[in-house]
Amino acid sequence: MQETVGFIGLGVMGRPMAKHILDRGFPVVVHNRSPKAQDELTAVGARAAGSAAEVARQCTVIITMVPDTPDVERVLTAEDGVLAGLAAGSVVIDMSSISPVVAKRLAALVAERGSVMLDAPVSGGEIGAINGTLSIMVGGDAAALTRVRPILECMGQPEKVIHVGAEPGSGQTCKVCNQIAIGGALAGVSEALALAKKAGVDPVRVREALLGGFASSRVLEVHGERLIKGNFVPGFRTALYQKDLRLATETAAANGVALPATALVSQLVNALVASGGKDLDYSAIGTVLFQLASVK
Repeated sequence: MQETVGFIGLGVMGRPMAKHILDRGFPVVVHNRSPKAQDELTAVGARAAGSAAEVARQCTVIITMVPDTPDVERVLTAEDGVLAGLAAGSVVIDMSSISPVVAKRLAALVAERGSVMLDAPVSGGEIGAINGTLSIMVGGDAAALTRVRPILECMGQPEKVIHVGAEPGSGQTCKVCNQIAIGGALAGVSEALALAKKAGVDPVRVREALLGGFASSRVLEVHGERLIKGNFVPGFRTALYQKDLRLATETAAANGVALPATALVSQLVNALVASGGKDLDYSAIGTVLFQLASVK
């Protein structure tokens, strides 16, 4: 039997993700706080629901893609939330980036209703969401993942849908690790380009040379170009990255791990937000280092 998929949260990421599922032939029911985003999906074949509970009543698989931990909690546990309409035997997939601790607690609440919850945060930003090439980090029951894998593969290539652990919250922990790694690489790329600029060497040529060697990375390729061109139209907003680094700090503290490099990146992010850059793409944290070096 074909799954009916509910999708809650049609923002920059959620809207193209839901459309990919619809394009693959799955029946899709959508809900979003802003009706305009719903209208875009219903115009191409989705059905709209008036609440998260109504989505759950109509669907066997329910996906949430909202900004932060409290948003996911509200979507699931509010009076008209997913849990109020969830039928036994359903699968809830949270693709937001939230606290691993809360992910475990919410999975337990879903289990009490005879269903399974997977945490499946993503990496790849708006470009990955639009192109259907997201990396999807899945935590939770392996059998449930097998069941919903065809749906996840609508949004990410098969080799990019990775089961990182059977324990609820594993996917969220992996996403935290992802954001830590990106932050360190972005700081390094930003410092390298700042130095090139200050020394009077063409940063375009420096980036080109580095891409041909061991320093090559997606961060250098994509965000290095953004920094050189000054293009900070958000693919992933700085305010959301600031939230993710807060989750990284909290998760590290809970596990007794020191994150000295991430602490420095967090301060660069805080400086950018304090200067009014919260809605810029998070690669703009490199401009803080450019300012310190007195280069543009």
